[in-house]
Amino acid sequence: MTADDLASVSEPAASRPGTSSGRAEEGPGALGTALLTDHYEVTMLRAALRSGAAQRRAVFEVFARHLPSGRRYGVVAGTGRLLDAVEQFRFGPDELDFLRGSGVADDATLRYLKSYRFAGDIWGFAEGDCYFPGSPILVVQGTFAEACVLETLALAVLNHDCAIASAASRMVTAADGRPLIEMGSRRTHELAAVASARAAYIAGFASTSNLRAGYAYGVPTSGTSAHSFTLVHDSERQAFSTQVEALGAGTTLLVDTYDVATAVRAAVAVAGPGLGAVRIDSGDLPVVARQVRSLLDSLGAERTRIVLTGDLDEYSIAALAATPVDGYGVGTSLVTGSGVPTAALVYKLVARADGNGWAGPLRPVAKRSVGKPGRGGRKWAARRSEDGVAVAEVVTESPPGPGDGRALLQQLVRSGEIIGREPLDTARSRHREMLAELPAHALRLSRGYPAIPTIFEPDGE
Repeated sequence: MTADDLASVSEPAASRPGTSSGRAEEGPGALGTALLTDHYEVTMLRAALRSGAAQRRAVFEVFARHLPSGRRYGVVAGTGRLLDAVEQFRFGPDELDFLRGSGVADDATLRYLKSYRFAGDIWGFAEGDCYFPGSPILVVQGTFAEACVLETLALAVLNHDCAIASAASRMVTAADGRPLIEMGSRRTHELAAVASARAAYIAGFASTSNLRAGYAYGVPTSGTSAHSFTLVHDSERQAFSTQVEALGAGTTLLVDTYDVATAVRAAVAVAGPGLGAVRIDSGDLPVVARQVRSLLDSLGAERTRIVLTGDLDEYSIAALAATPVDGYGVGTSLVTGSGVPTAALVYKLVARADGNGWAGPLRPVAKRSVGKPGRGGRKWAARRSEDGVAVAEVVTESPPGPGDGRALLQQLVRSGEIIGREPLDTARSRHREMLAELPAHALRLSRGYPAIPTIFEPDGE
């Protein structure tokens, strides 16, 4: 069963050409993204403007100290959304009035923010690539003032989207070629649902139930009916007949509102052996699915597909591997990162100039907090492979050379100009390629260590 098949299972499907971005699709109301930040970032800016440090050249890095929940790899997602958010990071009259009225910003800070435009450089891992602890998946270089105020926004986008994509990737692996529908919109914040659908698509989900994700990002959409549709009609057979009349015999009929066997017989009687699919949302799914497959075959509907939904996650999907089903719908577990709703990414200052200006060398800086020590200095990352299989994540002080492995950081923003946008399908294809590059044990669902080690060269602080 292919992704195209799944679209026909759960019509009506809709998609439109989309890039990794979704202009004007994020953020509350008419405001931009500038207030999607923390109070302390503006007060830091206020104080740094007073000391002169605001204009010091600075480098921040985003990285994970560890992979969550004993997982063996993480998935980079959200980069395209972050680029759009940086582009929209502007302080207009409404934002400035709020900061003035609340006393968060003084006059000097308001003057700075009024003309704020990020004019620095950003490098990052490409969306869909995998990441491992300690490796800098995003590097932001600019003045301290322009880079520090992006911290909350960058972490909010990347922590969410990487967590969702990492969970989705495990689900796709567990499904072993059977298509997956993302259907968690009713289980999370309305805008998080859109971002989740996008991240899941990068990781290999075939479609989403979320129409805004289809509109904003071109993610294929699919869906048919819920139990309420059956309940509102005078009989289950009438509901099925109406749906088939409206959507065609290739539709997917939900068969577990009352008695599953009775519903399957009615579904085939109404739609004929060309019925597209049946969906089962409850019960002992392996047992019910086998019974339904046998019943469909006995009724001549050998090509009618079976889709399972109902609180699935990667573990229950893997347990269904030997069950005669053709696809899955995943909701709550997907939009909550399958129990890990954040990727535990941090945004840390790692280097700064000594003078209050752009010129001069960068000096490594790092905090020495107990349990949270940092590694100072601007860093680069490469992935070493042997015979086409990744063996190490290598973090260095200078850009990797020809023999150092595949360079992981790509420039996304140059002197404030966004240069790293790409179609969403490019990220989706990349993820398939990156998974194929990992050692086989990386795809195990059991708890374990990162699939490859992160090596710092030279190994110093």
